[in-house]
Amino acid sequence: MDNCIFCKIIDGSIPSVKVYEDDDFKVIMDIAPAAKGHVLVLPKKHCADLLTIDKDVASKALIVASKIANAQKKALNCDGINLLQNTGEAAWQSVFHLHIHLIPRFKDDGVCVPWEHVQYAEGEAEEYAAKIRACL
Repeated sequence: MDNCIFCKIIDGSIPSVKVYEDDDFKVIMDIAPAAKGHVLVLPKKHCADLLTIDKDVASKALIVASKIANAQKKALNCDGINLLQNTGEAAWQSVFHLHIHLIPRFKDDGVCVPWEHVQYAEGEAEEYAAKIRACL
């Protein structure tokens, strides 16, 4: 897409620090990282979010994410890795080209994803599950 910053990064018209690239994906260093070593997995085929991703690309995305996460673990000796994908503005998506964040984590690093836990009332979890199942 002409006005998509990630499409421009993928085609090279905007510079980035590349970590990995294949026929379907480009992985770059995040320019506003939550932690050092934070990367973005970008599908080369433009899609806005998880709701519109091609099933073929979706299945390959997790394979690429796993490959990169293993490299992060080995290279950075991190204690864990957050995989985060935001779909929609309410879910903190700010660039509407699907991307997956891989954030290396270290014990007591202070990185946090800002949400408060909620609780279901008696039987409410089953009601939500039934609503979701009905749309599958």
